[in-house]
Amino acid sequence: MKILLRKVLVADVNSSFDNSVKDILIDEGRIVSIKDNITESADTIIEEPGLTVSPGWVDAFSHFCDPGFEFKETIETGAAAAASGGFTHVFVLPNTQPLVQSKSQVEYIVQKSRSLPVNMHPLGAVTKNIEGKDLAEMYDMHASGAIAFSDGLYPVQTPGLFLKALQYVKAFDGVLIQMPIDKTIGTHGLVNEGVISTQLGLPGIPAIAEEIMIKRDIELVRYTNSKLHLTGVSTEKSIELIEAAKAEGLMISCSVTPYHLFFCDEDLQDYDTNLKVNPPLRSKADMLALRKAVINGSIDCIASHHMPQNWDNKTCEFEYAKNGMIGLETSFATVNHILPELSTKQLIQLFSENARHIFQLAPATIAEGKTAEITLFDRNKASLLTKETIKSRSSNSPFINKELRGKVIGIINKGQLFLN
Repeated sequence: MKILLRKVLVADVNSSFDNSVKDILIDEGRIVSIKDNITESADTIIEEPGLTVSPGWVDAFSHFCDPGFEFKETIETGAAAAASGGFTHVFVLPNTQPLVQSKSQVEYIVQKSRSLPVNMHPLGAVTKNIEGKDLAEMYDMHASGAIAFSDGLYPVQTPGLFLKALQYVKAFDGVLIQMPIDKTIGTHGLVNEGVISTQLGLPGIPAIAEEIMIKRDIELVRYTNSKLHLTGVSTEKSIELIEAAKAEGLMISCSVTPYHLFFCDEDLQDYDTNLKVNPPLRSKADMLALRKAVINGSIDCIASHHMPQNWDNKTCEFEYAKNGMIGLETSFATVNHILPELSTKQLIQLFSENARHIFQLAPATIAEGKTAEITLFDRNKASLLTKETIKSRSSNSPFINKELRGKVIGIINKGQLFLN
């Protein structure tokens, strides 16, 4: 199939065509020509004013619930949501049933996603049964296709065991992903501890539950000289700790969610269960500090923390609602809308380039002769997520019917074209 992209702005610092407007011809999944004007016929011609193309985007923390919880999401519906959001690579959490803790479970995801337009990368469990007691078979999982290792929704609490995990993955230059939450602090908390939690009459999760975990993990990385990616970072102090660790030369990277940039605990006044997340929405000061950190480059990646929940788990009292929101389809528009001052180059670093480097993904370049792995988007066009247009199987999102500035047009990957 031949695809012709007409008059698109190329956003790829690794391409000689960066920041120029070109026609791009793709044939059987390969870029065959990039010129000012291509007159050759094509099966599909895409021509829209304001269209930008970049190397495909990467999401490093998504829950696709398959196998075991397919009523919330399947690999197929998750892939559709990811493609709709502009992602060509997604790292899927191991918190399924059965858990992704052995070679066979990794291969299940790899094989099932082969025909889909999005590359699925399993995150292998760090510990057996995600219980935080014994290390899982990380070497075997790595050999079968696990991109990195994480206990996902249940971060490793025992420092000695996490130290062993950091040492273990050095054998194959692996990366651990940790959501920094000390579960012994604010164990029964529902929202950020502060003035708002007091006003709402809800038990709080203090910021120190995150910050003490980050301090601990930085010390373990310093001791092991291993690689760690902290995801879902949500407080100002956390950013300061990570900045200091990076300045020291430690191999630590981090990501924030779009919703921690968009919302704060003040938005919980009407007890919207779609805003019940973990880590919780923090104070306005924390939210503004996160935005500043994204702009100044302290944050490496945007991670959607796509967490589908069925209707019953969100349409209930706030106390009983499950954590999480879907986010793949709105990640780009959320960040682009709230931080219009970001350059397109910065956006591509946050959504693609940095994650590829951290997790050693194959580079994707917009150049003649290269495989076409492309995201098409428009920073100025408005987008609107509705229940009718959601590709995910679940609809737990506070962004439904909220117009945002920035629209993903589609992706080209694995020889397939996916358009919204």
